[in-house]
Amino acid sequence: MNLFKRAWWRLRGHLGKTVMLVGLFFVICTLVLSGFLIQSAAARAAESAKRSVGAVATMQLDLNALIASGGMKKPEGGQAGMIGAEADLPRRLVDKVCESSVVEKCNYTKDGGAAPTDQVKLHQPVPPPAGQDTGGVDFFKADGIRDLNAVAAFRNGESKLISGSAIKPDSKSDMVVIEERVARDNHLKVGDKVKLNANIQKPDGRLGTKETDFTVGGIYRSSSADPGSYVPPMAAPSNQIYVTPDGATRLDGKELKAGGGVVKEATFTLRDPADLGRLKKDAEAAGVDLKIFPLSVNDKQYQTLVGPISKTADFASVTVWLVAVAGTVILALIIASNMRERRKELGILLSLGEKKPRLLGQHLVEVVACAALAVGFAAAGSQLLSQAIGDQLLAGEVSSANESAANEANKPDPSDPTGGANKEDTPEVAPIDEMDIRLGAADITRVGLTGLGIAALATIVPGTRILRLNPRDILTKGE
Repeated sequence: MNLFKRAWWRLRGHLGKTVMLVGLFFVICTLVLSGFLIQSAAARAAESAKRSVGAVATMQLDLNALIASGGMKKPEGGQAGMIGAEADLPRRLVDKVCESSVVEKCNYTKDGGAAPTDQVKLHQPVPPPAGQDTGGVDFFKADGIRDLNAVAAFRNGESKLISGSAIKPDSKSDMVVIEERVARDNHLKVGDKVKLNANIQKPDGRLGTKETDFTVGGIYRSSSADPGSYVPPMAAPSNQIYVTPDGATRLDGKELKAGGGVVKEATFTLRDPADLGRLKKDAEAAGVDLKIFPLSVNDKQYQTLVGPISKTADFASVTVWLVAVAGTVILALIIASNMRERRKELGILLSLGEKKPRLLGQHLVEVVACAALAVGFAAAGSQLLSQAIGDQLLAGEVSSANESAANEANKPDPSDPTGGANKEDTPEVAPIDEMDIRLGAADITRVGLTGLGIAALATIVPGTRILRLNPRDILTKGE
């Protein structure tokens, strides 16, 4: 008799056991499919997060590596050691790295200071206390930047350009942007030629000055009011000036070379955090010594976005494996019990000449038929269930992530003596708090193959006993 007919009659004749098997497979397939859908949603969210924020790679001097390489001048007599030209990161090399195909945008900065002159004086509404020596802080804070609009104060609206133009990558090296209070005190306007004192370190280690020519290219307004008591001029918001990286190099007393000045730090926004390896290759090809100027990725925004949903996906993966293993074991026990109950049927069929593999095939057809029905039922209801389960799990992970972030933000950084004033400005992002569950043919195929695999394994493992027995053993020993 055809094994498929026997399997059909068996399923129809024992509807209770058939429904039980279908129900068990339905639970297994629903949980497995839900796990697959949550994993797929997390993968889509991670890919979207990569496109939206990317990752920021930072290139800057590693002083320890410089010392180890012998790039620092050895001290002579009682003088301290001095950093040589090997510590300079040339702008021309950074510009080449910016052209890398994996870089979405780049920026570089060079901090420094400029001493006042008779033409450009500091804005100091509150004089220093009598007898206080202010010689070491009577400077303008001069930041060399590539793009003024990328500066945090201008990006978040704390400062606003009110006259002239902003510093851009193609701005002239002598351009300077000053605050309106300094411009008002010194009667300066856009287009005026001014002199600032560059700070020069003499061979004996002492500091000297050198007048350096600049042109006022822009005037901005800071929303920070003058302090009510004396503060060092460099800490006053009105004494913040902006120059180009080449201008900051000139304020260090260095001559500009053919490739431009030097920068202190360069940042590269990558399209994908995984592109760091390619960026390193491009940087080496441009001539950057990555041992002295290493590249490191800050993917804090990306991790903040995808952290909770990734943990949810990991939990879903563990659930899939646990359900698959537990379901296989339970089904194997149920099928083994069914086979013991059907020992007489098996013995009679073997006595009539039925081959053992065909008997095992009949059991496999019965179980696979139940699994196929369960997959269809699971596909019909898993999307709603996955959305509910995923949202609940994700909400818990997001809540934990927000609590951890709040606790971390309240902790002081012992390595930052300014109490956070110099903390890197990184736009805050909120973790992804919703899942986009989509049921596709690929998901149904995956759960279908998983269900069939569970059915086959749960049937074949206990069914191998049939291949080792003969009809007399089955009918007389009852096994």
